[in-house]
Amino acid sequence: MENASTVRFSSCRGVAFEIKPHANPFAIDPTDQNRNANAIPESRRFRLPWDFMRNASKVFPSSMQRSMSRASSHFCDLDSENDEEDEERDSLYYIEEGGIKEGDEQHSETEEKAILASSASKHSEKPQQTPIPKKRASRLSIILLDQGLFTVYKRLFVVSLFLNILALVLAATGHFTYARNRASLFSIANILALTLCRSEAFLRLVFYLTVNILGHSFVPVRIKLAVTSLLQSLGGIHSGCGVSSIAWLVYALVLTLNDRDNTSTAIIAVASAILSLLCLTSLAAFPLVRHLHHNVFERVHRFAGWSALGLVWAFIVLTISYDPVSRSYTDDLGSKLIKTQEFWFTVAITVAIVLPWLTVRRVPVDVSSLSGHASLIKFGGGVKSGILGRISPSPLSEWHAFGIISDGKTSHMMLAGAVGDFTKSLVSKPPSHLWVRTVHFAGLPYLVNLYDKVLLVATGSGICVFLSFLMQQSKAEVYLIWVAKGLNDNFGSEIVNRIKDYPHQDRIIVHDTAILGRPNVSEMTVKASKKFGAQVVIVTSNPEGSRDVVNACKASGVPAFGPIWDS
Repeated sequence: MENASTVRFSSCRGVAFEIKPHANPFAIDPTDQNRNANAIPESRRFRLPWDFMRNASKVFPSSMQRSMSRASSHFCDLDSENDEEDEERDSLYYIEEGGIKEGDEQHSETEEKAILASSASKHSEKPQQTPIPKKRASRLSIILLDQGLFTVYKRLFVVSLFLNILALVLAATGHFTYARNRASLFSIANILALTLCRSEAFLRLVFYLTVNILGHSFVPVRIKLAVTSLLQSLGGIHSGCGVSSIAWLVYALVLTLNDRDNTSTAIIAVASAILSLLCLTSLAAFPLVRHLHHNVFERVHRFAGWSALGLVWAFIVLTISYDPVSRSYTDDLGSKLIKTQEFWFTVAITVAIVLPWLTVRRVPVDVSSLSGHASLIKFGGGVKSGILGRISPSPLSEWHAFGIISDGKTSHMMLAGAVGDFTKSLVSKPPSHLWVRTVHFAGLPYLVNLYDKVLLVATGSGICVFLSFLMQQSKAEVYLIWVAKGLNDNFGSEIVNRIKDYPHQDRIIVHDTAILGRPNVSEMTVKASKKFGAQVVIVTSNPEGSRDVVNACKASGVPAFGPIWDS
């Protein structure tokens, strides 16, 4: 589908991917529902997974469609490339997690049995009918608008901005003298807060302490859920403090301009430059810009942020050393610096920004191509479950985040779908070395051990985020649903065997869409969560899939979390 337009997006925690318009991944065609209702007796509605290589494959399906699909190339689903070009012109598909391009071919009972008896290999048959594209909301509208106006992320943004605006109004009206006299300090304090909300080293410590303090059975689940929501949505505080830092700096500049006799032109110029850089950074982080032009956002954020930090240091040195009486700069700078709050706040900001870069290393890697759609990247050293890592071909230009698969002992690996230029190059020209950050970061999967029973739901390559929980001992009872296409063909025996080796096979539901068609993942998740008695569901899928699963679980009274896409 060479002529299709591709849009580059960014997930939470910096995972970048490209998408194309497509039909709803979990939509159930009414005609297929009627067909399935007639073809599958109620007694056979629940088939429990397993053996990938025999027709004893166990599944836990609800309503499903038979799929003769070709796989997408996104990191959360992979398909074959043997569909005809006219199919591509007449149907919509997407390059994203769990994406499947579907044909509406009718199967007889004999054909269905033949499919179920086959291994997880590519279909040789072609759909007889051209699928009709289904009208649906765009990916961008789902990510930006369809998550609700009162998400935890947005509420944290509003609260942090409101508190700052309230303090600013009080300062401007003479009711908060300290803030009026130290407006620049409040701007720097907001920069410190937003930096910590994105500091991977700081958040790794916060997540570690959270799991060790609250990860006990006697802690009420309601508290754990509230903490999970807060930690997942810290980006709201990051954004709110970013806007607030600009507001405070504008206020400080206004006060300075009204009192020009007691300041210098250099101080005003530096403050104005900082303001310009902060505004540029905030504009680049605007959701529409961030999702459509992620590379622009990433580079502006990085280089404008570094420049602003250097200017903040210059601003502090100039303001502390300037003597308004003599209109000159004093030499006694050291003793004055250590006595000011601005200095120590800026030291903390600098440490938080510089620390991750001190851990950047160029390391040897072993890259193997699984199917032409994805690569398996192997590194030395074990990593704890629930951890994510970043890799880069050029550390100053781009970083890509992936879930880490590890037994926690001697090695770890990442599963990267061939989507953009970098991930495609991993398949076509496997590198011998890559840049990595040796301090990995924690995300939502790390909080699995906060609970007693957790249901993990993954589509396609999203399994890589959860696979370590099957390979390492976990505090929580972990249950898994994995929906993907062509397990052995697209993910390789190494990934599949990791799941087959899990001792608690009764806790695993695997659905290969190449054999069994596309299920209703939302319905499957709700039924499985109630069957297993899970305290919480954590899903990794595309925006629509994650939204639908989370909403279905919440409607059924089951707490659920998925990527929020706007952090």
